[in-house]
Formats: sequence, C-alpha cells, structure tokens
Amino acid sequence: MPADSPPITLYRLQACPYCERVVRALQDHDVPYRSRFVEPMHSERDAVKRLVGARTVPAIHDENTGVTMAESANIVEYVEKTYGGDGAVVETDDGGAA
Repeated sequence: MPADSPPITLYRLQACPYCERVVRALQDHDVPYRSRFVEPMHSERDAVKRLVGARTVPAIHDENTGVTMAESANIVEYVEKTYGGDGAVVETDDGGAA
C-alpha cells in the first residue's frame, strides 16, 4: 500500500445506515479511510467474503493493526478504542505518532 493511502479500507454500500454509522465514527475520530463500494447483490460480494468470511457490510481492514472485521457495532467500538484518544496511537500524515 502506498505511504499516502489511508490505513483503513471500509467496504460498504450506498445509502446503508449501518455503513453510515461506521463512516460517522471514522470521521468523528479523524481517522483517514478509503471506501470500497461493493455489489448491491448479497450473493455477488465475493471481495467481502474473502475478507471477513461473510458477505455482510460494513466491513473494514486496518493496515495499521492487521484487524479485519464486520458488523457496525463492533467496528465502531474498535474505532473508538483504537483511535479515540485516551492513550490510543494515531498515525499522523508524516508517519509519526500523535
């Protein structure tokens, strides 16, 4: 992955309320991410199935920690614990820790 790419890839659908919940958590904690929009047809979400073992969205992969997970509640909790402050390490644009 190029050095200037966001560490988190979010697999999501357009207008998915669960996906938007994750987007809000990432934005609230200023976590850079890239969106990968997946096929609307559940049976065609092979990229997500390869990633998390199921075809459900949202799903994320975090290059910083190697964590891959699905389910919006779990992802939001992970983002808050990992990037939400209180001693969490957040990478800065220059590659250092904030």
